[in-house]
Amino acid sequence: MSGMKKIGFGGGCHWCTEAIFQALKGVEVVEQGWISSITPYDTFSEGVIVHFNDDITLELLIEIHLLTHSSSNLHSMSDKYRSAVYYFGADDKAVIETTITKLGLENNCRYITQALPFVDFRLNSESYLNYYKQDKQRPFCQNNIDPKLKAIQKKFGRQMRSDFLLRE
Repeated sequence: MSGMKKIGFGGGCHWCTEAIFQALKGVEVVEQGWISSITPYDTFSEGVIVHFNDDITLELLIEIHLLTHSSSNLHSMSDKYRSAVYYFGADDKAVIETTITKLGLENNCRYITQALPFVDFRLNSESYLNYYKQDKQRPFCQNNIDPKLKAIQKKFGRQMRSDFLLRE
């Protein structure tokens, strides 16, 4: 597909992150699994690779990512759930850093989310892919993913696919 771009995201449970990005217009494919970068971030942590088109911007994807995980505080699971945006091209690094800084100023927040170069990815087992889409009624989905989808629906509802919209 021409015009297709990709970016990696990590920061929360990859089932949650997968569903969040699958819910957005302009996102074509979300690969869910584990992602790594350069030392000292070369251990695998849960993440996704998002393939998107011109119907959504990298800046909006980053804003949604920051809204939907613990992007402003270190926690005991920071290695398993590293807060990062993984870039595939050097041009994206500046966009990522500028966007995170701008949103930090706008939201009066110090984000811990880093711009890191992509190095490697391992796809999750087939049975765990499309986790939310497989069964939205699972307790994990209702307790963890639905609240995040409601948050992005409230702020970015026009950017969401109709099959992901939730009743208030």
